[in-house]
Amino acid sequence: MIASQFEYLKQYLKAKSGLVLTNEKQYLVESRLLPVARRHGHAGLSELVQAMQKPGSTQVCSDVVEAMTTNESFFFRDGTPFQHFKEVMLPAMLKARADRRTIRIWCAAASTGQEPYSLAICLKEAAAKLAGFRVEIIGTDLSNEVLEKAKNGIYSQFEVQRGLPIQMLLKYFTQKGDLWQINPELRSMVQWRKLNLLENFSSLGSFDIVYCRNVLIYFDQPTKVDVLQRMAKQLPSDGYLVLGAAETVVGLTDAFRPVQDLRGLYQTAAAGAQGVVRPRFQVAG
Repeated sequence: MIASQFEYLKQYLKAKSGLVLTNEKQYLVESRLLPVARRHGHAGLSELVQAMQKPGSTQVCSDVVEAMTTNESFFFRDGTPFQHFKEVMLPAMLKARADRRTIRIWCAAASTGQEPYSLAICLKEAAAKLAGFRVEIIGTDLSNEVLEKAKNGIYSQFEVQRGLPIQMLLKYFTQKGDLWQINPELRSMVQWRKLNLLENFSSLGSFDIVYCRNVLIYFDQPTKVDVLQRMAKQLPSDGYLVLGAAETVVGLTDAFRPVQDLRGLYQTAAAGAQGVVRPRFQVAG
């Protein structure tokens, strides 16, 4: 693949997915796109790039974007964001939403579904506290392939062993040969939609909690700023934003403020100005 073709790929992927590739990542492009090239009958990446530039190349271009977007995910990944959900966010929302009795959660870039299903498990474990509440979980991703897997909720032995306690596996999954499927009751708790974070997502409506973890690290600074500012508009003054451990809003936007002593957890600037009120109880589970 010549330099101009790699440059075309870099520009195309940034425009379509926000992914920023440096020249040092050419090895990654080759390892992920060679199978795509072969699947479409091309001898190598040069032919693949040429095919992308021809009319009627929608499917090839879509397959390239899906192959290059990282879909790493596992149950209760990093632990802390789910502790924050059980001990801080959910108790606060149960108190603040006592009148309307509805809580909406958005998992942006939900990949193969482990994050939304982990939250669904937390909610099932806290069912007694949630009596009378309606909780909606929306999982979005730009990849049709990972969304289809998420909808089916079927995972390998390796996937369920990553972060999922054995008691929860036996309680919420059914074994099917060498695979495990999350039970229908939990699958029904999550709605799945195809969505590109670079595009307008205001049609999703407002949310009380937004999980957007390990996504911003792939964007350049202007894209990070744009996504964060648009997310702030989807949250009420007491809403929460959860980012990955290596991500921050500091230096990017004044729309959010870090929640003191809780890494990766943010509230809107309005809530930050008022001071975060910690709940006096915790949700078990």
